[in-house]
Amino acid sequence: MALEFEKPLKAETTNIPGMLVFDLTVHGDSRGWFKENWQRAKQAVLGLPDMRPVQNNISYNVERGVTRGMHAEPWDKYVSVATGSVFGAWVDLRPGDSFGEVYTCVIDPSKAVYVPRGVGNSFQALEDGTAYTYLVNAHWSAQLKSTYTFVNLADPELGIGWPIPLEEATISEADLGHPALADVLPMAPRRTLVVGCDGQLGRAVRALAEERGLSRWFDFCDVDTFDMSDPGAYGQYDWPLYGTVINCGAYTAVDKAETADGRVVAWRANAVGPALLAHVCAEHGIVLVHVSSDYVFDGTAEVHTEEESFSPLSVYGQSKAAGDLAVAGCPRHYIVRCSWVIGEGRNFVRTMAALSDRVANPEDSLERVTVVGDQLGRLTFTCDIAEGVLWLLGYREGDLEPSSPCACGTYDLTGSGPVESWAQVATRIFNLANGNGAKVVSVPTAKYYASVEGSIAPRPKHSALDLSKIEATGFVPRDWTERLVEYMATR
Repeated sequence: MALEFEKPLKAETTNIPGMLVFDLTVHGDSRGWFKENWQRAKQAVLGLPDMRPVQNNISYNVERGVTRGMHAEPWDKYVSVATGSVFGAWVDLRPGDSFGEVYTCVIDPSKAVYVPRGVGNSFQALEDGTAYTYLVNAHWSAQLKSTYTFVNLADPELGIGWPIPLEEATISEADLGHPALADVLPMAPRRTLVVGCDGQLGRAVRALAEERGLSRWFDFCDVDTFDMSDPGAYGQYDWPLYGTVINCGAYTAVDKAETADGRVVAWRANAVGPALLAHVCAEHGIVLVHVSSDYVFDGTAEVHTEEESFSPLSVYGQSKAAGDLAVAGCPRHYIVRCSWVIGEGRNFVRTMAALSDRVANPEDSLERVTVVGDQLGRLTFTCDIAEGVLWLLGYREGDLEPSSPCACGTYDLTGSGPVESWAQVATRIFNLANGNGAKVVSVPTAKYYASVEGSIAPRPKHSALDLSKIEATGFVPRDWTERLVEYMATR
C-alpha cells in the first residue's frame, strides 16, 4: 500500500478510553524513508502518557493473512509497523462502562497506537514480510502472565470486519480457543498498596476504599508486616503488579523526636522510608502518594503555599522535609501536605472532649483548661485526606479504575473554613460536648510549656495552608467546623 509522506505529527482519541492513535511524520524519497517512531517529548505534548518502556518486541509475519491475538496483558503498549501493514483490532477488557468497546484501523509505518493496560490487542498482516513492533513498560514474568486476559477474535459480538476472512487466515490453535466476550473475566486493575494502614489516615483510606468497592484491588500493610525503612523488606512484593503506593505511615511524636532515640526513629520513618519507597516506585513506574505536614515550614507566613521553601523548626519537621525531597524525585508522585490531622484514635478533639466532660462533672476537681492561643491553623479530618488522595489519583464517584488523574506534584489539603487558634478550636469542642466553652483559657505558647519537663519541639505559629491549587482541580474540602460537628456527634 502507498505510504503517505510528510504528514504532521498528531494524535486522535478513540472510543476506548485512554487509547490513542498517532499519525507519524515519515520523510521519504527514492532511497526509502525515515521516521521518529516514538518521541517522548513531542508525543507527551499530544497526550501520550510517560509509559517508561522497558522492552521492545518485534513480531515478524511471513505471509499475508497471519492473524494474532486477542490478548490483553498487564502493561501498556505502544505499537507500530516497521515494514508492511496490518489491520489492527482492539477490545477494552477492563472492568467498567467501556468493557467490550471495539476499535479498528490499518497501521502502516506512518501510524502508531498507544494501547492502555487491559485493552485486548490483535492484528492481521496485510502484506508478506510484515514486521509489527511494540514497546512495553513491564518485563515479562510468570506472575504477570497469570493476569493476562483473552477474548476470541472471531466472536460475532465483537463485530470485527477482518479484511481477510478468518477461515482463510493463519491463526494459532490457542488464539482460536479463547473465550467469547460474554465469558471473559475483565482484567483487574493494577493494585494499590497502602503503607501504614493501622494509623489514623490508613484506617480512613481503607474505609473509603471499602465504601467505594475498591478494596479488592488494595493491599494494606503496617510496620509489623512491611517496614518501609528496611531495604530488605521490599523483596516481599512483586512491584510490577502495583500501579500506586499510598504512604500513610509516619512518626508523629513531635516532642519525642527531639530526644536522642526519637530522632533516630523519626528520620527512619519520615525520611529513609519515603526515600526507599520513592526509589522502588521510580524504578517500576508506580505512582507514589506521600502525606506531608505544615511542620516543614517555620510558620512565619500566615498562609503557606506549595511553592514556599522549607524552613522546619523541629526534628520532626526536618525529617518530614527530607522525606518530601526524596519523594519529589519520583517521576510520578503526589505530596499531600496537611495540618492538625484528626481521625480515629487519640487526637486533640477527643482529648478536649474528655476534658470538657471532666469540667462538666461536679465531682471532678478540674475547673478550667488552658490551651495554646497563638498557634493558628485549620483542622484536617482524615476522611477528607482520603477523599482528596483518591481524587488526585483520578478516582471519581463510581470509578473502579482511575479515569481522570490530576497533574502530579505537591498539593495542600486541609479542611476549608476559618483559621483559628488551638484555644478557639478547643472552645468549639467544649461547647459541642457540654456547652462549657467558657472554661477554656487561652494562653501563649511560652507560658503553656513553661512548666513542662523534657524536650519540647518548637511549633509553627501559622499552619494555615493555601487550598487554591487543589480546589482548581475540582476538589473542594469540607469546612472543618462542619466536619467537627459531625465528628463530635459520633464520639
